[in-house]
Amino acid sequence: MKKITKAVLPVAGFGTRVLPATKSIPKEMLPVVDRPALQYVVDEAVEAGIEHFIFITGRGKAAIEDYFDRAYELEDVLERKGKGQRLAALREKQVREGTMSFVRQQAAKGLGHAVWCARDIVGDEPFAVLLPDVLVQAKRSCLAQMMEAYNEVGGNIIAVDAVPEDRVSDYGVIKPKAGIDYKGQKLIAMEGMVEKPPITDAPSNLKITGRYILQPELMGLLRDQAAGAGGEIQLTDAMARLMSSQTFHAFAYDGQDYDCGSKLGYLEAVLAFAKMHPEIGDDALALIKRMGT
Repeated sequence: MKKITKAVLPVAGFGTRVLPATKSIPKEMLPVVDRPALQYVVDEAVEAGIEHFIFITGRGKAAIEDYFDRAYELEDVLERKGKGQRLAALREKQVREGTMSFVRQQAAKGLGHAVWCARDIVGDEPFAVLLPDVLVQAKRSCLAQMMEAYNEVGGNIIAVDAVPEDRVSDYGVIKPKAGIDYKGQKLIAMEGMVEKPPITDAPSNLKITGRYILQPELMGLLRDQAAGAGGEIQLTDAMARLMSSQTFHAFAYDGQDYDCGSKLGYLEAVLAFAKMHPEIGDDALALIKRMGT
């Protein structure tokens, strides 16, 4: 079982659900309290042991590469003005040189195509995929929890969490293997995925969260994957094909996810992370309570 050291982060999307803010700012760079949303996702992966990040970018995403570069002028100003604490906080989030790659997705052909663009860097190693639209607040990062599960069972793993059964038609959900009582289980053997099923036909109430551990054979399937829903190359279609030859498990992680790709989801994430912030958490909670009166 090969160690997972690489993560693919697709960041080429336009962020149309949060326009007009994303007309000039990449949606991944929208601030959640005091840092871009994307920083939380990178921090999650770092905690899980990821050593190399592969960003799949597009036009207008230069700010992402600039953010992860050194800001020499800013560091010099902070140092000369004696703002050592702020300088330390800035350097703490600096990713080591040579651990990031930026690959251009030249046409918006879907998530599956975006992941396929990382094929040469991924090579023949298993890899993680983290969707930056989704932030997960957890004591131990979602991907770190998944890594532990991977070390136990190998194969392919998809992060899931339970939603109310009357809302399953809003999400893609997993189909557990026949005869499995999945409720209350952390690792669930699965045999399929269903996109937004009718409530009466839903195979489970476990929605797909946007964190994956995948085997390199998926890249070969993505190479010739036909366009699916929306006329795009879908990652889930290729995963469904891979299930015929490899094991897939759903993993019910401990934590709460937030969809920053929508306006209300983004607002919810800001409030949730503000309440847990080590410096302003108590004041943020008091402010939220005052606004609710």
